[in-house]
Amino acid sequence: MSDEFEVGLLDVVVPDGLDGVRCDRAIAMLTGRPRALIAAVIADGAVTVDGVPLKKASTPLVSGQRLVAVVPEVGNGWVEPDASVPVDVVSETVDYVVVNKAPGQVVHPGAGQLTGTLVAGLLARYPELDALRQVGLCDPSRPGIVHRLDKGTSGLVVVARSVAGYESLREQLDQRAIERIYLGLVEGHVAESRGVVDAPIGRSTRTPTMMAVRSDGRWARTAYEVVSRLEAPRTTVLRLKLETGRTHQIRVHLASIGHPVVNDNRYGHRRESRLAPERVFLHATRLGFADPSSGQWVSFDAALPADLDALVHLDEA
Repeated sequence: MSDEFEVGLLDVVVPDGLDGVRCDRAIAMLTGRPRALIAAVIADGAVTVDGVPLKKASTPLVSGQRLVAVVPEVGNGWVEPDASVPVDVVSETVDYVVVNKAPGQVVHPGAGQLTGTLVAGLLARYPELDALRQVGLCDPSRPGIVHRLDKGTSGLVVVARSVAGYESLREQLDQRAIERIYLGLVEGHVAESRGVVDAPIGRSTRTPTMMAVRSDGRWARTAYEVVSRLEAPRTTVLRLKLETGRTHQIRVHLASIGHPVVNDNRYGHRRESRLAPERVFLHATRLGFADPSSGQWVSFDAALPADLDALVHLDEA
């Protein structure tokens, strides 16, 4: 549950009929989501009771409490292959495929978009992905998905094609052994040439569909290095390394130090007219991991796409 996902919000006062009911069971009843998914949501800190993050799925509710939960929207839980969806393949083996996701492309079905997703295109090109959801390894709406990028972010993602590939890549992700490097443009001039934002992230108590730096959040760490500082307007190109993978981590961390990502309409301030409305200046430029079969380290790069490079001209640097 560490990567970004489309969400639905449950915000209710616990009725008498749910008094004493386990929290995971109550949320599953109220949302129609499976309890296994709800348990993962709770572990991610996405459930609060009277404003306090819930620690245990077995915690009984008390009537009159305010229950807030942010849960994935997964449509009908199934995705049909769609050969019309473009898939920009960077590399493929029997165990995985590395894709350069285009800006505006949604990885898997969620609130607001149930068709035309990257997953639908992948299923048409790699029908063996269907076996992963058949054996119950992953959510049926996300076959092979190891991690994801949000709609407004472009760049590299790896998708598993085999059971062995999925298990290996998920373990590497859980152990923070996958290298994920981004290029981002942020508002203002970042003074230090390099640094680390080490601050816990949790759900915002004011807007539960957003994240915030919170003392009771989950540990999160983002390293950054200045690539260049630009004028008119004053912005900074950063090379960013995810050392953990919390929801909206880079965007929240950079906003917390006063340098939100350019054109981030959730955590930033300034609208960049040269970019599409939902396009944030964030690109996953490098992805590295141990090959599931050989154990050999492999690494892939994706150049800054044209819409972003037009603002910074890194190709001329």
